[in-house]
Amino acid sequence: MAAFRIVIENCAIATVDPVDTEYPKGHIVVAGNRIEAIGTGAAPAGLRDVVRRIDATGHLATPGLVNTHHHFYQWITRGLATDHNLFDWLVALYPTWARIDEQMVRAAARGSLAMMARGGVTTAMDHHYIYPRGSGDLSGAIIDAARETGVRFTLARGSMDRGASAGGLPPDFAVETLDAALAATEETIDLHHDDASDAMTQIAVAPCSPFSVSTDLLREGARLARSKGVRLHTHGSETVEEERFCKELFGMGPTDYFESTGWLGPDVWMAHCVHMADADIAAFARTGTGVAHCPSSNARLAAGIARVPDMLAAGIAVGLGVDGTASNESGELHTELRNALLINRLGRRGEAALTARQALRLGTHGGARVLGRAEQIGSLEVGKLADLVLWKMDTLAHASIADPVTALVLGAAAPVTLSLVNGKPVVEDNRLITVDEEEIARTTRTEAQRLMSIAGPR
Repeated sequence: MAAFRIVIENCAIATVDPVDTEYPKGHIVVAGNRIEAIGTGAAPAGLRDVVRRIDATGHLATPGLVNTHHHFYQWITRGLATDHNLFDWLVALYPTWARIDEQMVRAAARGSLAMMARGGVTTAMDHHYIYPRGSGDLSGAIIDAARETGVRFTLARGSMDRGASAGGLPPDFAVETLDAALAATEETIDLHHDDASDAMTQIAVAPCSPFSVSTDLLREGARLARSKGVRLHTHGSETVEEERFCKELFGMGPTDYFESTGWLGPDVWMAHCVHMADADIAAFARTGTGVAHCPSSNARLAAGIARVPDMLAAGIAVGLGVDGTASNESGELHTELRNALLINRLGRRGEAALTARQALRLGTHGGARVLGRAEQIGSLEVGKLADLVLWKMDTLAHASIADPVTALVLGAAAPVTLSLVNGKPVVEDNRLITVDEEEIARTTRTEAQRLMSIAGPR
């Protein structure tokens, strides 16, 4: 029996396929969880088992946005330490973060996921690395929240084993031992990772950063990931302070240190990568290592401007990341499309740094490459998974902007009329239909207040 079909017609389409095919007025046919047809004009006649037909006049259809770096738990610590650089910000907030528990993390994950999904994200990821003793099943809570929201999801199971007494930044009671971190990460993979082509949940191995984990944890984490066939993720080259830390402690910069521990390769992606010399970019290109670019967070923490145009010119896979909402209070990936373009134009390449279409590619196909899922998602092509968004472009905010892609990237946040994940609606008429937004807002506020009462004001 043929799969039930959704037919979308009369919309502009930016496919973000290998040649950036666009249709000023076209159609998309979804059959089950796959794209069955896409092209100009009306949908083919005679389609059977059509359960929904959408006249999408005034809309732009794009692949769903793909988020490649986030810290969901920070949703309940937004608006704190707003005038700090990265290291001072971490020192200020680690004592609060170290008090999180399962109930708080579940609420924060629901808030982070809801905000992203409502804004066009169809594939989310969370780099969760704080597991205080006795805090409950934090990984399970995050995965359950993603399943409830209905988005495709990668949990980067993080870890830290270098506490303050060993020269790291986090408090000792917020870190795990080497053996405990590895065992818990392996258990998370065994319980939750799905390697099917249409998987909704995948796991990555993700020790936090050079200044919060031991060399042994990096090396053993890489071995674990490759033995299990999952990807690897961490923070890298985010600040000048990190580079100084690595040179003082390891006698080399972050990229050389990561390579010495097995942390460069086509199964690895790093967050931020702001302070990259030509040799670092060449090493990433040579090894196939990907980058999660987080322009808003980098600006919020005054980390600097990542050399994204140079990375793209070298062939590096680059996606976009919200980063934690304690350093990007909006929590939306749409914001990153605009900021990636604008901030990179402040660099040495000026107006030639990025175009609107390159920004859209970063947020879709680029992110899919970074997560190792470009064969399934990230562009609108026949046979790919039906993760797509219909953006309403005929409102006051966008109707007079000549080009719909430019309107999406540089204009105000566009309303999402429909978001499909795996062929199933998650957003309708700019409202989540899988979860209750108001209830999530109330719960996150309650849990934020509870955390502050336990940890004290910052």
